[in-house]
Amino acid sequence: MIQRAYRAGQTARRSAAPAMAVVALATASLVTGSPAAKAAGTTEPEVRWRACPAYSDDVLRSRGVTDQRMPEFRALMSRTECGTVDVPLDYRKPDGRQITVAITRLKAADQARRLGGIALNPGGPGGSGYLMPIDTVMRNKEAARLGDRYDLIGFDPRGVGYSTKIDCLPSGPGGGEPPPSPGEGEPPPSPGGEKPGPLTEEAAKLIYDRGVAMNDACGRSDPAFLGRLTTVNVARDLDRVRIALGEKKWNFLGVSWGTRLGVVYRSTFPGKVNRMFLDSVVSPRYSVDDFVVDTAAAAERNFSRMAAWIALRHDTYGLGTTQKGVRAAVLELRQKYDADPKRFTDLGMAVDGSVIARFAMQDSPEWPQVSKALKELRGETGPTAPPTVKEILDKGAGRMVPGAPEVQNATMRQAVACNEDPSRLGFSAAWAAHQRLLERNPVTGRASRFFIECAGWPLPVQKMPVRRTGGSLVLSGHRYEAGTPYEWTTQTRSAIGGTVFTVDDDVHGSVLKRPDCAADLVAYFTTGRIDRGCDGVLSTS
Repeated sequence: MIQRAYRAGQTARRSAAPAMAVVALATASLVTGSPAAKAAGTTEPEVRWRACPAYSDDVLRSRGVTDQRMPEFRALMSRTECGTVDVPLDYRKPDGRQITVAITRLKAADQARRLGGIALNPGGPGGSGYLMPIDTVMRNKEAARLGDRYDLIGFDPRGVGYSTKIDCLPSGPGGGEPPPSPGEGEPPPSPGGEKPGPLTEEAAKLIYDRGVAMNDACGRSDPAFLGRLTTVNVARDLDRVRIALGEKKWNFLGVSWGTRLGVVYRSTFPGKVNRMFLDSVVSPRYSVDDFVVDTAAAAERNFSRMAAWIALRHDTYGLGTTQKGVRAAVLELRQKYDADPKRFTDLGMAVDGSVIARFAMQDSPEWPQVSKALKELRGETGPTAPPTVKEILDKGAGRMVPGAPEVQNATMRQAVACNEDPSRLGFSAAWAAHQRLLERNPVTGRASRFFIECAGWPLPVQKMPVRRTGGSLVLSGHRYEAGTPYEWTTQTRSAIGGTVFTVDDDVHGSVLKRPDCAADLVAYFTTGRIDRGCDGVLSTS
């Protein structure tokens, strides 16, 4: 989405907070009191059911619920059950420190024909799935049918939202912001301060040093907790939720990082999965190096599709009559704004080559708007921003809404990524990799930040179990997507098996968004059968 790309671009230019407040929550914030935790090694897990949170109209609007649909949301919320499950912080010490995982359950509408429960995860790591059952049912009529015969189970993974968490990294705006896709995902912003225009090596070194200091301070703030934020521990927590709810086997629906969680759950608990659908599949291996290289290359490829689309509409956008001509025009525009960044009087950020690159890497539903913005920037003359440019960039400004549930936890995302990432590059290697990325991806590469995600992270690398097991599995890959490139789907199938379901679009996690695709997903969970793909979200003309 445009908002996500520009929110990341704006945040990347903010300076890191000078101090990092560490907040440890002994129990989930929606739970009153603190009953004695039961030892995980000696008792079966159970759900402590409690009243669900109440959300204001303003909170619901910040989550995208229109006034017309608020009664529908509140009706679903009234059917939703909320609670927590105690889990061990460290599964090697099951009788040691306990933490809580917050869950929700939206029971099947047709209990007489109930088929079981489906655990849902929207991605991350660090994404909240607490309200995902309601979000799923409200997507469209086809997606809503998933709740006819299945209990839909939402949860906040450890380190997120209403579950036990710690915050040692600055987080972005609250409930009003959609989670990054980040694949899902978008990485957290560089710890700041870049000037408009191409990044210099000197500025990159400052960013690197600040990032190392931030990671080191965060990782050492509570290593016992942060070191246990891993995909496999979230999978173990999920299995305790399964037991607490009395499910002999899980069904699972995961998007983006949720697909990695699904793979790790299958690998850790073979025989406990009935049906599993994974949408926008991430790579079966994890390395920041691979993530950056693969996603950048996919974005550059997808721009070729965009350029061809624009060329067919030369009378509208005036950027060229051929794909090659449009590419040359956009590249020239990117170089122009890098050489001479423009500050408009009504924008809080400068427009440089990175802005042009972000326009060029948008998903196809955004092509009409960003193409219009590119046309405007090509001919701009005034002190104020062209209208479409301003409209896009102003959308990126998030707002905090009191009482909104957390959508994305930056600390959990960083800890899981870095606890599992073997590539913690030194500055010279990171700078060289950044230069190669820019060279290989001349149009969209400038949208990539100088990537130093795990440099300086002080905790040891931990391996994820990924193995081939039995059970039904569908891997949904989007043919033109940049956030989780299609090749990751085929790589995952080679590693663990499953059926590939191809979506002919470039939109991250879109299966539930498109009624025909959602119908295929619901049919799979109902019958166990599925065809080989759907159209997905199509570009508008």
